[in-house]
Amino acid sequence: MFRKSLPALIGLMITVPSGFVMADDSDGTDFARDIRPFLRFHCVDCHSGDEPEGGVSLETYEDSARVQTDFEVWEKVLRVLDAREMPPEDSPQPPDAEYLAVIGHIEAELATFDCTGPPSPGRVTIRRLNQVEYNNTIRDLVGIDFQPADDFPSDDVGNGFDNIGDVLTISPLLMEKYFDAAESIADRVLADKDAFDRLIIQKVQDDDLDKKIAAAQVNLRAFASRAFRRPVSDEELERLFGLVLFAFDQGSSDEEIWKSVLSAVLTSPHFLFRVEHDPDPGDEDGIRSLDDYELASRLSYFLWSTMPDEELIRLAGEGTLHEPEVLKAQVGRMLDDPMSISLVDNFAGQWLQLRDLAHLQPDPSRFPSVDETLRADMRRETELLFETIMRENRSVLDLLRADFTFVNERLASHYGMPDVTGEQFQRVILPDNRRGVLTHASVLLLTSNPTRTSPVKRGKWILDNILGEPPPLPPAGVEELKEADEALGSLRERLAEHRENVSCAVCHRRMDPLGFGLENFDAVGAWRDQDGPYPIDSSGTLPGDVQFNGPVELINILVESKRDAFCRCLAEKLLTYALGRGLSSQDRCAVDKILEEARADDDRFRTLIEAIVTSDPFLSREAQKD
Repeated sequence: MFRKSLPALIGLMITVPSGFVMADDSDGTDFARDIRPFLRFHCVDCHSGDEPEGGVSLETYEDSARVQTDFEVWEKVLRVLDAREMPPEDSPQPPDAEYLAVIGHIEAELATFDCTGPPSPGRVTIRRLNQVEYNNTIRDLVGIDFQPADDFPSDDVGNGFDNIGDVLTISPLLMEKYFDAAESIADRVLADKDAFDRLIIQKVQDDDLDKKIAAAQVNLRAFASRAFRRPVSDEELERLFGLVLFAFDQGSSDEEIWKSVLSAVLTSPHFLFRVEHDPDPGDEDGIRSLDDYELASRLSYFLWSTMPDEELIRLAGEGTLHEPEVLKAQVGRMLDDPMSISLVDNFAGQWLQLRDLAHLQPDPSRFPSVDETLRADMRRETELLFETIMRENRSVLDLLRADFTFVNERLASHYGMPDVTGEQFQRVILPDNRRGVLTHASVLLLTSNPTRTSPVKRGKWILDNILGEPPPLPPAGVEELKEADEALGSLRERLAEHRENVSCAVCHRRMDPLGFGLENFDAVGAWRDQDGPYPIDSSGTLPGDVQFNGPVELINILVESKRDAFCRCLAEKLLTYALGRGLSSQDRCAVDKILEEARADDDRFRTLIEAIVTSDPFLSREAQKD
């Protein structure tokens, strides 16, 4: 039974990453004496034998060495014990003193890892620009905003985001689209005098061929360097300039020459990909600090989803961008810039799944007022809260506990809020029954079915996106509630059948109370006191016998007792997005340090971002391991 609350432990038996050093066991904890007896009595009956529950046998752990090797598994064990999710309710429960003792011993075992050894920054797969990044980069490179990537095949998503190197593959169709887009971009630039003039740094007024060739070389170097987001090398320039010389020999016009050059640069791997070089084979530790141009791209695509601007390139050229205080100053400048709206659109839009709202349509017979326009308003409310926390450098906890929001007349009417008129969004104080994103219509609609609420979906969404504790997939063959079953009782009563299934009980024990706490909000986020003939019961009991009554009490508990889990979840999501790769055990030390720095400043948003961009994984890359 123990295993059922440990999502996907199978396959998590991993080796200790190079960034960790095993410290001495200084507190006197002895696995055989302090932890093993607890496992034997409460766990191994289910987690042993040829077919242990969940595919994980806890009987194989005999000493501290195995815990240290499989620390990810034991972090999850610690989490479910700390939350009182295990042992299951129908099993003998250890006294509080025994619970606390074994939790302390496991914490001590995990603490035998320290972070004083060499960092292990990980390695990002070379990644192409995704659709958003391509469009934005073209806009800032040539000064024309016309979204050429909208015609590209959709980007795949990995680890919750569409900028993950491992899934940003290139198909023959995409290559064809790149060539078509390059020609189309070149045509538009040449047809737009202002755009074309921006490419010409050095102009020649007469027909002197030598002067034209010299000017073309200057202009090409400048354009290619901006497109490649670093100084172009002499060798690269020579190859590109061969196109110019050939065109001159053919008697081509200036426009024809520039069209061939633009097309060549825009289909170069150095434009299409964010290239970062691996450490030299001779490097002892296999780790290389990014050069300042690579760092400028990482920073710019993280916060702006586009190429570095002149300020970042200037600092990179001076060799000072990597300095911590310079980086932090740039974070402030960039988050103040309107282009940081990209972090709202592309990070928050994917983390909170706001992009999915456009494709959701609740049952029009039950919710006739919820149309495309109102769904866009719902999304905008949540975006504005995230943007405000970013711009005002508020604590990230305000995402959960904010007592204000943003509404226009239409959304205010949906919420039953008086005295709001007009299309423009206004900052308003929330009524006492709403706080933060968990009571936003965007999230409540996303986590509902077309005709009714879904406490299970809402609870799972909180576990996935707020607490970073995703439940495992449901057992095969488990059906969702049918609409026709409504006559059988309230939604809470009907969901009880899932908890009667032993295979479902553990996860529903975690998910259902979280969802029930939001039951006063209907499937589209409006307040209600009744669900048909049944009064709403929004009370619940979380693991550990933590009780609440209503959404605000639930949110207060999450802010107070789950603060660390939420901040870790957000930090890991941001770091994943910033790096363009999934995190692994080797990132544990970096995440711990990021959280420590943020906590020292009340978990303020900008401090969190500063800690990320000055972390080892952001500043360095590791060689590919055999």
